Amino acid sequence: MGNLSGEEKALALDRDDPLQYFREKFLIDDPFVIYLDGNSLGRLPLSSIRYLEQVVQDQWGTHLINSWNKDWYRKSSEIGDKIATIIGASPGEVIVSDNTSVNLYKLAFAALNYQKNRKVILTDEFNFPSDVYILQSIIQITGEKFHLELLKSEDGISVAEKELNQKINESAALLTLSHVTFKSAFMYDMKKVTQLAHEVGALMLWDLSHSAGVVPIELNACQVDLAVGCTYKYMNAGPGAPAFLYVRKDLQEKLTSPVWGWFGADDPFDFKLDYIPDKGIRKFLTGTPPIISLSAIEPGLDMILGAEIAKIRSRSIALSEYFIEQFNDQLLKYGFGLASPKSSDLRGSHVSLKHQEAFRIIKALMDKSVDGYEIIPDFRPPDNIRFGFAPLYNSFHEIYITIKKLDQIVRQRLFENYDHMKEDVT
Repeated sequence: MGNLSGEEKALALDRDDPLQYFREKFLIDDPFVIYLDGNSLGRLPLSSIRYLEQVVQDQWGTHLINSWNKDWYRKSSEIGDKIATIIGASPGEVIVSDNTSVNLYKLAFAALNYQKNRKVILTDEFNFPSDVYILQSIIQITGEKFHLELLKSEDGISVAEKELNQKINESAALLTLSHVTFKSAFMYDMKKVTQLAHEVGALMLWDLSHSAGVVPIELNACQVDLAVGCTYKYMNAGPGAPAFLYVRKDLQEKLTSPVWGWFGADDPFDFKLDYIPDKGIRKFLTGTPPIISLSAIEPGLDMILGAEIAKIRSRSIALSEYFIEQFNDQLLKYGFGLASPKSSDLRGSHVSLKHQEAFRIIKALMDKSVDGYEIIPDFRPPDNIRFGFAPLYNSFHEIYITIKKLDQIVRQRLFENYDHMKEDVT
């Protein structure tokens, strides 16, 4: 490809990629919208439209209450088993329930109740704020029995191994981290960190929200105790889709969910007033699942299983490396900084750039009047532009156009035409 122009090279990379045809399986009604926000909300699979029509018209509309026995009652477990295949777990270890924050609360509380003589909860300063809020709420609810400690970063991007070795000690009851951090995309070595936790007797709880569906995960092989994750990012399940939780098989009978609901009971339709939990992963269910949004998870999972996670990861790395290569060639001179790890071994599927005018640059990227394209990344304070690369529908050509527009915006200082007014959601 040495003699090809920049755009020709990008088009050739797309042409030669074995997963490129998956792009046609998503609703892309405007080819001039480049969507690089898949790490906050994935695009809509075309198969989801057809499937949800069936769920609404046939299962709800025609079969009515009979659909609980025919299609719905076991759906949380059935979809959980599909997710288990993607994240390296076994059947019966994953259930779809509630949202990520509620699931984190349930598992963190259960773990701390089990670790009765330990008082320290460990996380890091990169963790998603909701995860930290949940831990803070548990500490308050339990009467300050536990103490929260944060692993620190020296470079603002990653957590060094020496920090892990120093902080993870015999006082730790629970270590809970995001597998891929939401700002920098720093990715922990799951096996090594889990082993560190186990060596001192701590339980390990991972948040997989920014890695599930785009990074190979081996929960069983890494002997992970607990995990949670969302489905609306790289799994393309739709806005606010239900989340999932994982509990290793041998721990399921040892842990007690702190939220008891009828769908977690051993026989919900006995309507007994004394709660008896289910004996397996279903004990972590609470109330009636939201069937329509629950059903919307399945088509995206089927696509991931068809594409194969190893191939998805390979394309993810190729897209990210191409973006960073173009960034180094064209944007470094304009005051941008790379806010993600340089090594793909330490990076998930998004790349963050730092710039003091990050927010106004994003406004210019989203303005079609600049060059005819609306490019949608997202902003993470104070100065991060986060580009999420969803391998099943993003392309090298989209990255080429994005870099070209960024160059134009900063070279011509077009960001100065925009204000700092924020919308409710950034």
